[in-house]
Amino acid sequence: MCGIAGIIHRGGAADVGSEMTAMLQSLKHRGPDSTGFAVYGEPNEDEYILRFKVAEQEDVARGYDIRRQVGERRAEVDRRLDELGVKVVEAEDATEYAYRYRIAYEGDMRKLADYVEDVASTEILSLGAGLELVKDLGDATTVSDRYSLKGFEGTHAIGHTRMATESDVDIRSAHPYWAYPYHDISVVHNGQLTNYWIMRRELERKDFRFMSNCDSELIAVYVADKLQAGMALEDAMRRSVDELDGVFTYLVATSDSLGMAKDDMAAKPMVLYESDDLVAMASEEVAIRQIVPQEIDTIDPYDREVRVWRS
Repeated sequence: MCGIAGIIHRGGAADVGSEMTAMLQSLKHRGPDSTGFAVYGEPNEDEYILRFKVAEQEDVARGYDIRRQVGERRAEVDRRLDELGVKVVEAEDATEYAYRYRIAYEGDMRKLADYVEDVASTEILSLGAGLELVKDLGDATTVSDRYSLKGFEGTHAIGHTRMATESDVDIRSAHPYWAYPYHDISVVHNGQLTNYWIMRRELERKDFRFMSNCDSELIAVYVADKLQAGMALEDAMRRSVDELDGVFTYLVATSDSLGMAKDDMAAKPMVLYESDDLVAMASEEVAIRQIVPQEIDTIDPYDREVRVWRS
């Protein structure tokens, strides 16, 4: 079933961390297995935010030996960053197994990502100028508190509550997805793609990498491929409605934009609210009312509808 939500403030920043937490918590009944956030802050010139994990939550809970391995893996990541000439401006422990680094680097980002992810059980969750991607097991409040997301100032965000159906209950299979190594793109999705493997193999031949077997990751990679080819975001999304088979409603975010697309059957729900300053959307209106409590008018987008908003 799953629940998705998105917000974008036009003309200024807001506490999108708290807003997205409230929206996703109200959608907990749609997906109790995991929760994910993609939040977009103000970029620092010539710096990137690297979020990565070196283990799964349940692995760390097993005891001492995995904790020792976690320490060794992080030390190896640090060594490799230093070897590549990456300057770690700030390093934070988000959890016992996930970290947030603010880095300065002028080299090949693909080389950096490949070298870091070659460390055992290590996965880059996001590497971008504005994007910070957080996902873990638990409901929205649990994950938000664990990663200190409340109070995060930014212009826009998307999020997801997941009910696992065809892939594992772990961080790797949770949404949102980042399209490695394309900066600042993220996707959340409700639905199922029936041509996932065909399209995945086509994109892998273009040297894109996939970190999960979740069909939702395909959308992030698909859109990234189109953007890298010079296509505008809205055009890429319109193309996706023709080329992705199945039922889907998805949200995609870039450094300055938020987009929504529905398939030609419009089977997966989406409710939209728009004002001069704020656009909010979610699988259910109850999520929008967490941040816009007054009486509002909402709409249900039609089949094959694609919309894009800029911050």
